[in-house]
Amino acid sequence: MAVAFDEMNIPGGDLRPAYQELARWLKETPPEALEYRRQEAELLFRRIGITFAVYGDSESTERLIPFDVIPRIMSGKEWALLEKGLKQRVRALNMFLRDIYHGRDILRAEVVPDDLIFQNPVFRPEMNGQQVPHDVYVHIAGIDIVRVDAEDFIVLEDNARTPSGVSYMLENREIMMRLFPDLFARHRVAPVERYPDELLSALRSVAPQGASGEPTVALLTPGVYNSAYYEHSFLADKLGIELVEGRDLIVKNNEVFMRTTEGVKRIDVIYRRVDDDFIDPLTFRPDSVLGVPGLMSAYAAGNITLANAVGTGIADDKAIYSYMPDIVKFYLGEEPILKNVPTWRCREPKDLAYVLDNLGELVVKEVHGSGGYGMLIGPAATKATIEAFREKLKREPEGFIAQPTLALSTCPTCAASGLAPRHVDLRPFVLTGSKSTTIVPGGLTRVALKEGSLVVNSSQGGGTKDTWILDE
Repeated sequence: MAVAFDEMNIPGGDLRPAYQELARWLKETPPEALEYRRQEAELLFRRIGITFAVYGDSESTERLIPFDVIPRIMSGKEWALLEKGLKQRVRALNMFLRDIYHGRDILRAEVVPDDLIFQNPVFRPEMNGQQVPHDVYVHIAGIDIVRVDAEDFIVLEDNARTPSGVSYMLENREIMMRLFPDLFARHRVAPVERYPDELLSALRSVAPQGASGEPTVALLTPGVYNSAYYEHSFLADKLGIELVEGRDLIVKNNEVFMRTTEGVKRIDVIYRRVDDDFIDPLTFRPDSVLGVPGLMSAYAAGNITLANAVGTGIADDKAIYSYMPDIVKFYLGEEPILKNVPTWRCREPKDLAYVLDNLGELVVKEVHGSGGYGMLIGPAATKATIEAFREKLKREPEGFIAQPTLALSTCPTCAASGLAPRHVDLRPFVLTGSKSTTIVPGGLTRVALKEGSLVVNSSQGGGTKDTWILDE
């Protein structure tokens, strides 16, 4: 595998400009002082109760995501390029989703194969021809970005359903400001604190035409047993909106109301963290107790906005991902600013043959997988694992894509042995309202804490860092 791009050090011993001040500060700070603050950060996270649940883990249901106190730093110039690319990509995603549920120009032009849409389990025929308020499908997108060199940002995957992790971005910043005021004083770090205001303003802007002057927004959660429940309650609190479960809502005359101590109150926008399958037992899974009976008919009548829209899961599909450069060109007539990882579609016989011949060097992912589950990292896998995966691939090739193993960039991280490079990715959060698209400068940097590991997912032992964009 190629040598990873080091975000702090230039080969030959020089430092990249964005990291020069941090390097000076690290020289002046004794290791034990750093370790003391690291422990303090852990204590604060425990006290606040920032945990996430790991499904299927017998040892513990609630875990603390490890936090690394060395910030990841990016120059304003690098961020400007990334921001431009993210806005372009999310615009294309919204146009793609509108098209596949309406005119289907992209299918007629044979840019994307029909069966990838119509045979896809997350395609929602219920959304065919349905207008969504202001034509916005993806109000909140979490786009996972990696770097392999100084020039390019590469999209690893698109999260257009219910992207999570923004609470960690906000909490990481708060804790860093509390523990490292001296380090902040030496940098001009662009603020992320305005994210809740921008999210609320984006959500209010997409309220249905008939909404009241100040649209009422609520956050719909599956409840306390969901792995991201901490984030749901955190965001509802920051936005100053009600956190509701399905049983708190009722649909009358195709309008949605929430039960309150003063009677029922009409809602205009639901920021939902409940998957399509469970959102309305009358339309989707009849056994769902998490949803609201009749919600889809209120949605069809144009009386409620759901953020994100129903049916956006098709844009998270990893086979669709492989067509994103073509999708951007088709709708916008522009070259994509952000690159894709080269991808082999195992559904295509030629690609499958190549993948089967080179399993030991590739990363193979399920097209509907997430959270780092169900994937094969060839270079790190045993012979037996590779052979078992080979059989799985032969049985259902259409369920997988393969990609080269990327040497993800590294950032300095606190390890047991002192400061050491560890691989990172970045999830910026892109907000689309009726008039504009905004991105707070930064995002959630996830870091693979095990030496040499490329898996940054918290469910697989990864941690997080604060992401500093320098205000230049």
